[in-house]
Parts: sequence; C-alpha cells; structure tokens
Amino acid sequence: MKIVKYLILTVFLIQSLVFASPADCPKNIILIIVDGGGFNHIDALDYYANGKKGSQSFEKFPVKLAVTTYSAGGSYEPKRAVKDFNYAKSGATDSPAAATALATGVKTSNGSLGIDTNGKNIENIIERCEKLGMSTGVVTTVPISDATPAGFVVHQKSRKGFEEIADEMINKSALEVIFGCGNPLFDDDGKKLDFPGEIKYVGSRQIWNLLIEGSAGADADGDEITDKWTLIQSKQDFINLAEGQTPKRVLGIAEVATTLQENRSGKSIVPFDVPLNQNIPTLAQMTSAAINVLDDDPDGFFVMIEAGAVDWTSHKNNSARMIEEMMDFDGAVDAVINWVETKSNWQDSLLIITADHECGYLTGPNKNRRIVNNGKGKLPTMQFNSTNHTNSLVFLFAKGQGSNLLAKKAKGKDPVYGPYIDNTDIAKVIFALLEKRVAVKK
Repeated sequence: MKIVKYLILTVFLIQSLVFASPADCPKNIILIIVDGGGFNHIDALDYYANGKKGSQSFEKFPVKLAVTTYSAGGSYEPKRAVKDFNYAKSGATDSPAAATALATGVKTSNGSLGIDTNGKNIENIIERCEKLGMSTGVVTTVPISDATPAGFVVHQKSRKGFEEIADEMINKSALEVIFGCGNPLFDDDGKKLDFPGEIKYVGSRQIWNLLIEGSAGADADGDEITDKWTLIQSKQDFINLAEGQTPKRVLGIAEVATTLQENRSGKSIVPFDVPLNQNIPTLAQMTSAAINVLDDDPDGFFVMIEAGAVDWTSHKNNSARMIEEMMDFDGAVDAVINWVETKSNWQDSLLIITADHECGYLTGPNKNRRIVNNGKGKLPTMQFNSTNHTNSLVFLFAKGQGSNLLAKKAKGKDPVYGPYIDNTDIAKVIFALLEKRVAVKK
C-alpha cells in the first residue's frame, strides 16, 4: 500500500512539473513600448480614432496598471504629483536608463545602456531568452541603434555611440530580427539620395557594405558557424515577409533616414494633412514580418516593438504627428492581437504594452489634467507643458500567460491612476516567467 501511495505521489510530482500552470510559462513574450507615451497620449488616440475614451482593444485587457519610470536615485511621490503641477517636470528618466530598467530589471544612471551605476554589464531579457533557445528581435520606428532597441541588446556607457551600438547589435548579438530606420541611401521623405548620407545608425560603411553583400553577422545559435543577416529594405520586402517561409535572421532597414514618418517634410496642422511616405512600411507591417520570422522557433520568442517616434513628436509638441504615431502604434497592437488569436493563443503568449516615460507633459487646456474630446477624426483640445521627459506615471496593459503576476507587484495606489508598479518590475516578472520555463524543461 505504501508503495502504491509512493508511486501515485511520484506521478503527481512529475505531472506538476510537466503540466506546470499555463499562467506561469508563456512560450512567446511580446513587449510593446510607446516611447514618450503617457495616459493622455492614450486618451488622445481614443478621441481621435473613435471619439470615445477606453475604446482601443488593448484598453480592455484584464491587467491595467500605472508604472513609475524614474532612473537610479530617483523617486515618485503620488500626493506631491497631484498637489504640485510642476512636480512631474523634475526627476525624469531618459530613454537609455528607462530601456535598461525595462530590459534588465535594474535601474541605472541616465545615458547608460545595459550597465549598472558602477559600469557593470547587466544581463537583459534577450540574452536570457537566447540562452533558453528562444528567438529574439527588436522592432522600432526610429533608428535601430537608438536608445530603446539598444537598451535591450547592448552594454554601452553612452547612447551617443551609434556606431559602436550598431556594431554590437549586428555583429555580436544573437538576435534573429532587427527592424527599424537609419538607411544611409534615403532621406527623411524616403527619396533616394544621389550620394550616401548618414551611416552611423547602421554602424559604418564597412558594416553596411557587408550587409549589402549578405556577409555580415555572427554566431547566433552557438554552433560556431556565422549566421549571416538577410537584409531587406523596401516596403514590399516587409510585406512579403509577413507570410510564408522566412530566412533565419533578417535585418530590415526601411528606405528612410531617421523615422518612418514623423520626420518627413511639411508642417502638419491636423493628422495626415501632409502625405505619408509611400515607400515606407507601417509599424504593423514590420511587426507582422518580425513575428513571422520569430515564430518558426519551437522554443518560442521574445520581441520588443517600439513606437519610437511618439517621443520625437512630443519633444516637438507636435499634436498632429503625435496622433499619427499613436495611430501607427495602435495598428501594431492590433497586428499582434490578430496573430495571437489566429496563429497562437493567449495560453501560449504574453503581450505587455507600456511606455518608457512620458514626454511633453501632455494635458488639457489651462493645465487641466484631462484633455477634451472633440469627436472622432478631430484633434482633441490639449496642450503640451514641456519639451522634455517628465516623471509622470505611464500606463501598462497586459494579457496572456503570466500577466496576472504584474498586478501582484503593485507598490502603492496613485490618487489619479490607481495601483502602480515600477518599470523594473516588468523585467523581473519576465525573468521569473523564464525561470518557470527552465523548471518545466527540467
């Protein structure tokens, strides 16, 4: 009888490991970052797109939180943020420190990428995923070597070393996908240059030539064989990559200099009054292409997708183009949701949407904290109160396996935005979920 009980207990323990709680073991992890986005950026999107607050698909996700974003040595005080309008204008993080916190779970000094306050390299999510055999990628609407994608890949003292950052991403990382801007052959309107322009965003002339030749790359899978990049550039290249067979590693540099659309010529008064660059993919198209490359891996994947130019427009206090960039972000979210619900499922996938920091201190008129809805297709009444980042809380929406763990990290309750976590908690939860994958494999 004791032997029977022992056998039953053994079977139960084995089953508990093999059939670990689905909520603990996502196969695919997708993190979408709205660079510079705050709660009012989301409301502005809602009002323009649908004329109604809370109308986006992701706003109906089961996990909705606020997030603190300050860098090492900083803080956030909810009561002061409510009482003192100017409180949020000081103590803000920058994008490198915020990206590092989101990618590693460790706060660092402004300007630093993937290193702590002592200059020591910190393991990031992508490095951990690669150790587990997962495919990884970064996608952005700004240069591939800009702060946010860089913060998930490299270890550098400064965000300004674009050449070194690009070299580390292209020739030393194990990434399978890098999509973004920085094409030296095109200007910001997507027009072909007579002579090559800025080369720094893709590293150097030598690296670019090697990419063109198809010989750039490094050993991405540990078999001591160089895994070369397949370079794509045209809008149709990205569209074609969204379905069917894919190369192992793809580096996509859209045919534009610095941003997909934000930096194009012309002065926008309302969204889309200046024609968009027609030879440039949308963030949704880039996202679909990236996932189609990554989802071939039976071990799953991690991808960071950045709506990077929301920050650029907010620094410029350009309401019209901010709306355009938020619409592009929303399209990417819908592309991910469609992929999850048609080619995967919410039991296998985790989607987290957040921001690295707020930019522009966006409010309603006369510093009213709420912007004014003027109906679908019309700019809300709003104003920017800064041209810089702020220490305001930002949003988090999550759905899928493990999303419930984020809510358990709540640090406190803000009088305006409710329960909040810290940006480092996002990486900590992802690392914890990855550890569960290790336990299941064992």
